[in-house]
Amino acid sequence: MRIMDVDEENTVSASVADSSTVGADDQTVVPAIDTISIQPVQPIIAPLITTPVVPPIAPLPAVPLPAPRPLAPLPVRPPIVRPPLAQNGDLKASDSDSDQDESGSGHAVASESHEYEISEESRLVRERQEKAIQELLMKRRAAALAVPTNDGAVRARLRRLGEPITLFGEREMERRDRLRTIMAKLDAEGQLEMLMKAHEDEEAAVAAAPTEMEEDIQYPFYTEGSQALLEARKEIAKYSIVKSALRLHRARRKQGDPDEDLDAEIDWSLKQAASLVLDCSEIGDDRPLSGCSFSHDGKMLATCALSGVAKLWSVPEVKKVSTLKGHTERATDIAFSPTGYHLATASADRTARLWNTEGSAQRTFEGHLDRLARIAFHPSGKYLGTASFDKTWRLWDVETGDELLLQEGHSRSVYGLSFHHDGSLAASCGLDSLARVWDLRSGRSILALEGHVKPVLGVSFSPNGYHLATGGEDNSCRIWDLRKRKSLYIIPAHSNLVSQVKFEPQEGYFLVTSSYDMTAKVWSSRDFKPVQTLSGHEAKVTSLDVVGDGQCVATVSHDRTIKLWSSKDNEKEKTMDID
Repeated sequence: MRIMDVDEENTVSASVADSSTVGADDQTVVPAIDTISIQPVQPIIAPLITTPVVPPIAPLPAVPLPAPRPLAPLPVRPPIVRPPLAQNGDLKASDSDSDQDESGSGHAVASESHEYEISEESRLVRERQEKAIQELLMKRRAAALAVPTNDGAVRARLRRLGEPITLFGEREMERRDRLRTIMAKLDAEGQLEMLMKAHEDEEAAVAAAPTEMEEDIQYPFYTEGSQALLEARKEIAKYSIVKSALRLHRARRKQGDPDEDLDAEIDWSLKQAASLVLDCSEIGDDRPLSGCSFSHDGKMLATCALSGVAKLWSVPEVKKVSTLKGHTERATDIAFSPTGYHLATASADRTARLWNTEGSAQRTFEGHLDRLARIAFHPSGKYLGTASFDKTWRLWDVETGDELLLQEGHSRSVYGLSFHHDGSLAASCGLDSLARVWDLRSGRSILALEGHVKPVLGVSFSPNGYHLATGGEDNSCRIWDLRKRKSLYIIPAHSNLVSQVKFEPQEGYFLVTSSYDMTAKVWSSRDFKPVQTLSGHEAKVTSLDVVGDGQCVATVSHDRTIKLWSSKDNEKEKTMDID
């Protein structure tokens, strides 16, 4: 028993010595052990030192072995993973027992690797942010610059900076913004000397403006025409002056003459139009018909078809007189001369032809680059107008066949053409949903009539001189007042596109429209209310014409038929004449 006590005593003392040694090596651990393990250990050690053999050892912390268990919450350092350094062999894992050196070096390497390692996405975001900041600074710098407001000064400064004075489709404000951006860029690049030199040159140019007239030269925008066109303009001016004088004289006489009852005359004409009925129907061709036109005396009717063949018919019997063959493609329109028995046809073969009533071709008008649409004679009968899908309309000399005028102005195909009854104006319409009025005496576009939302297919001047009718694919017919330069009435005319519009040619008391809804309609020119609906075709109505006195209307259709609509009162008068 004595030997066992000695061994226990030695064991305890050895363990205490070991714990004191550990505390000496690690200064931070010993206080923790002293403060935490002394008080709870006493009740546990008390039974162990009950033997009187070891009284001096009782106050010592003899058993520090269970101390790591309450120290479990202490932070345990994870193993440090250092990145491999293949190129630098000096930096290796340290063999030192110092934990501080190991932790310090490990954290330094880790912090170095995390500080300079940036992902591609972060780099792109940073570049975008820097670019946005640069743009913002550039805009602020540009806003602070003084830029001239006069477009001439803007062009001059751009020229002096070596930049294009204008770009395609560029407007004045866009040009000024471009100058502002260029000046801000030069300022950011530090090229202030060039800016200062440009300012000095501009000031010198302003000072020398009375002597240097380069900036004041105004270049007119027109295409120089031929001598034949000049002579034609003179002839048109002379003709229009006489015709307009006669028209104004008639209008004044009707207003001033107490015997003239204008309202009663209009009422009678509208009554005649309201009594229009189907008088005759005849098959006009093997293919759909595309155009028709009355002769100036109303005794003949000309039609054309998609077969490329035109035919002449006697009126009112509608018997075929002659056949006009010569086009290689479909015929698109036909028109009688207002002064003689000549007629012209337009075709998709890019040509127009002049014919006599016997069926022989007199002349061919070549020059268009695409298929032709509508065709119209000038009231004098000396000139022919053709509209084409090459975005132009052209004026031809009927006697010589020469092209007098190539008129541009539409952004898309030109479809319809009409001449004023005085001969001074021409109206064109096209697939750009626009109608334009041209002064034939000067060549200028004097009106651009905007209002249709779809292509405009028909246009017609009223004999009163100041009304113009247009019809298009928006199913409506618009009446324009040339004096007020605006739309006067909007007629929701049909349930399908309006293919043609025509005023009654003598006085213009009513208007006739044709449509793809298989009908033609008559409208009062007083208030543009419906007067009569001409129903009878079984397919699209492509064209119409009104005889000189307004007593008869002809319509042609894709159902290949020609239909004549005559007034009942006119038939009664004919019967009375026969009796």
